Amino acid sequence: MDVLETLEAGVLIISALMAEHGFSYSVSAAGASSGGTFASADFVRGNHRLELHLRHSLGLVTYHVGSHTLSHEDFMWSVLGERWRGHYPGFSEDPLDGFRNLRQDLAEHGGVFLSGTDAEFLTCANHVSLLKLKESRLPS
Repeated sequence: MDVLETLEAGVLIISALMAEHGFSYSVSAAGASSGGTFASADFVRGNHRLELHLRHSLGLVTYHVGSHTLSHEDFMWSVLGERWRGHYPGFSEDPLDGFRNLRQDLAEHGGVFLSGTDAEFLTCANHVSLLKLKESRLPS
């Protein structure tokens, strides 16, 4: 599969969950760069936006609520209270496994983003800022 086909197949894995919460999907960019072919897409509902980037597999996953932004890693850290406990990214040869892992994290732990308030997301952002001050960002 090329990058856009992989993105479309991956989006199918999470689109029903996102649609349940009122999010719509669109490809935001695609093309070639020095690192190879890429594509990015967004799921948007109001001022909530899930940003996905794909090159060879799902890469950057970023949550935006208003002016507040968290990486998937930091969002999971804020919700779970521990580093490296989410399913995404996982490591696999199948580029669609990243989408499967992301869907599992969203279904199990993504309620604050999917259906929570802006204030609840801001609490996550503030919490992870405190965690970063206290704890090492490296796995033990």
